Amino acid sequence: MDLLRLEINEIDKAPPVLDLTPEEVEALADELVDYHAEFADLYYRVEQAHWGHKYLEGLMLPIEHKAIQPMAMALEGGNIQAMQQFIGQGRWQDEKLLQKHWQLVDETLGEEDGAYIVDESGFPKKGEHSVGVARQWCGVLGKVANCQVGVFGAYVSRQGYTLVDRRLFLPEEWFDEDHRERWERCGIPDETRFQTKPEIALGMLQDVVAHGELGFRWVTCDELYGRSTEFLDGVAELNRWYFAEVPHDTRVWETRPEAGVPEWSGRGPHPTKERLLAGEPASQRVDKIAAALEPEDWRPYKIKEGSKGPMIAEFAFLRGVAVRDGLPGPDVWIVFRRSLSNDPELKVYISNAPSDTLTTELVRVAGLRWPVETAIQESKDGLGMDDYEVRSWLGWHHHMTECLLAHHFLVRCQKRLKKGLQH
Repeated sequence: MDLLRLEINEIDKAPPVLDLTPEEVEALADELVDYHAEFADLYYRVEQAHWGHKYLEGLMLPIEHKAIQPMAMALEGGNIQAMQQFIGQGRWQDEKLLQKHWQLVDETLGEEDGAYIVDESGFPKKGEHSVGVARQWCGVLGKVANCQVGVFGAYVSRQGYTLVDRRLFLPEEWFDEDHRERWERCGIPDETRFQTKPEIALGMLQDVVAHGELGFRWVTCDELYGRSTEFLDGVAELNRWYFAEVPHDTRVWETRPEAGVPEWSGRGPHPTKERLLAGEPASQRVDKIAAALEPEDWRPYKIKEGSKGPMIAEFAFLRGVAVRDGLPGPDVWIVFRRSLSNDPELKVYISNAPSDTLTTELVRVAGLRWPVETAIQESKDGLGMDDYEVRSWLGWHHHMTECLLAHHFLVRCQKRLKKGLQH
């Protein structure tokens, strides 16, 4: 394809990448004191607030491994036992800190058309003693492995991105009798019930929307969540617009078919369930619809500048009707995206955004999934997100909460320093 002869449609600028140097981070010690003061009153005791600040300080250290022992040894006034107790057993409430975190993220990055991104990440582990560990899919390794998996929420706008929530996925096997002893040893709350990852993600969204501090219009996700109609309908009930990647075998209608309760034939019980009326077309797979599109239906868009030059992809847009239990459901956008290569990769998205939504806005949101993966990787590489050695339910969530606060602190400082504005 000769791109020189095509009109390339550009979308709004992408959010800046976090790129503070270790020297710049080290110079932020005084600002970290002020930042942590925003949360100090939310701990139960002064000692907890003190170790909360020390833990954040430790996550900023330029050391290779950020488990508690090396952090405590490198910190002035560090104490291994006190920090272990703070993270692993301390009875401070993550929820209060997270709610304050949402408020501060909105102040730093908030935009009316911001997006909440849902994703999960694996944490490889040895042994069977850590909470929630099991042989399950581990994205970071690209295979089934012994690991823990967390579901994460991130916020992104043109101003930047950061993580805003985290919950540990507890595999179904952890609810059997064989795991009861480990369940109690890890301190899993008695009221915990099995939830799928989409159910966990929806619960996180419901909490942040109910709190009302963090404003966003869009919710984006990959196929794992996009194939869950319960998740998508839950997002819609929150008055948010989802933009969800879906599997190629997802079925839709291009026009709304007629459905209703059939008339009684005069024999047998009276029909009560709605069904497609006779003669109405069957729904179609989205990849079959994509294959039938004409060349003129596709238009190239420059999504953002990448490390190897501009990222350009072709898009096509249709209005259609989603399938719900075999019947016509909500009116949706069906967005097709394919790479510009000899063997183009096709991605398909479904969105409940209004019919008058600009296609350039749909393209912008299609390019907003990367920040959650980037924020998680930045937190693992620079903030010790995956260096923890705690095994308890409380310890996992406490550690992740502190990592979320640390990442946003750096994002906030970078914004003040006017860093990372080139794309």
